[in-house]
Amino acid sequence: MNEKYRYVKIVEWSDEDQCFVGSCPGLFYGGCHGNDEKQVFSELCEIVDETIASYLQSGKFLPPATSGKDYANKMLGA
Repeated sequence: MNEKYRYVKIVEWSDEDQCFVGSCPGLFYGGCHGNDEKQVFSELCEIVDETIASYLQSGKFLPPATSGKDYANKMLGA
């Protein structure tokens, strides 16, 4: 499996910034933002790919995976 699938990617609307904000908790701080949700997700996926490539190229270990932890239900309190 490709490493990029092991990390949760979040795109959410920010009232404060008045745009969509993309992040990948656990892999990097910050992220990307924009007015088009799909474009922000696409850019976020590219950043994830580049970040993973950078880790692997430098011989660093990747941070622990964040996928498979059922974050959606945890946020809902289920």
